[in-house]
Amino acid sequence: MLVPLRLGPPRCSSSEIGRILFCILFLCSVLFAQSREGQIQSYSQRGQEALMEGRYSDAERAYEKLRDLEPQIAEIHANLGLIYFEERKFSEAVPELRRALKLKPTLAKTDSLLSMSLSELGQYREALPGLERSFRSPDREIKRMSGLQLERAYLGLRLEAKAVQVALELNRAYADDPEILYHNGKIFGSFAFLNMERLAKVAPDSIWRHQALAEAAESQESFDIAVSEYRRVLALNPQQPGIHYRIGRSLLARERKSDSQEDLANAEKEFEQELAQDPRNGNALYEIAELRRNAGQFAEAAALFERTLAFHPDFEEAHVGLAYVLAQQNRFPDALAHLQKAIALRPEDEVAWYRLSQVQRSIGNTGEADQARVKFQELRLQKSKQQEPELPIYSTDEVTRQTIDNSLPN
Repeated sequence: MLVPLRLGPPRCSSSEIGRILFCILFLCSVLFAQSREGQIQSYSQRGQEALMEGRYSDAERAYEKLRDLEPQIAEIHANLGLIYFEERKFSEAVPELRRALKLKPTLAKTDSLLSMSLSELGQYREALPGLERSFRSPDREIKRMSGLQLERAYLGLRLEAKAVQVALELNRAYADDPEILYHNGKIFGSFAFLNMERLAKVAPDSIWRHQALAEAAESQESFDIAVSEYRRVLALNPQQPGIHYRIGRSLLARERKSDSQEDLANAEKEFEQELAQDPRNGNALYEIAELRRNAGQFAEAAALFERTLAFHPDFEEAHVGLAYVLAQQNRFPDALAHLQKAIALRPEDEVAWYRLSQVQRSIGNTGEADQARVKFQELRLQKSKQQEPELPIYSTDEVTRQTIDNSLPN
């Protein structure tokens, strides 16, 4: 008896095998593509939402998945680089931003982010070309951020003069930006320190060295040291312009603390000596006029204020001082003209507005007086809310300010 053979499944021809294998592979690829497309869409949506909401760690995870799924899309690398930048992961940001630019060199703002990341890593020389390009960007935020980094890069490369140039341009473009004011203040201070340090090395006993020491002491209210250093300047050059005035100014400041009549008298002598050298010195003329005004010598004070304004017609404090004297002489229309000029020159001068309200009331202009009084009160309130510096800062052109205490009686 013949035992029947057990046969396996029917064999396919080679053409049939190829057709079946193709069908299987095609089906798998379709299913994979649909699955991959869904993943891309999901990660993209999650990443964008997280980025917009500032959830950078969630955005980072989503865009890292996207990068792995689509490594040839420049925008994914750029966004991931931006996320790393916001997280201050600059070492991770740099390769992503470079990859994005390699895939698409024209990608907006990516070059700026790359150069700023390099700067944060201290790679200033490599960052410099990109920062300089970005600083010329019409985008104000890119210009601002690049400018701050450009200052840092120039300082890191010991190009202090270029850092100062950038700081000056940033000051013009972003005059009220607190961060820029802070960093620029440090740059200007550092640059000044370096110059003074070099001055001390190359000319330790020069008039300029002693004048710098005197001005520094005056700014710190060390008036004894200031007067001593100013006198050393005069010992080296008795005709050095402005020094007698500055001695007089220091003596006046010291008198306000000590109430020393000797300092007051000596200050006036110094102002007179300054005028002997330079009869057009408006600051010295103004200070003598103030001394006369405070002493109640109104005719002499008016003549000195008028002389000051003949040389310097836009001297705002002199207009305010002269208006006070004229009002004391009942010359109210003349006083009014000078106060209006002062306010046009410096609208934020609260003393000018206060005196204007008094003069307007004396003339009989009640409505205008009330308006001026309201403006004065607004400025006074605004000033009271401002935080004053711990130490007064004196400029070489500063004079004694007019004050409310010296105003006309109500």
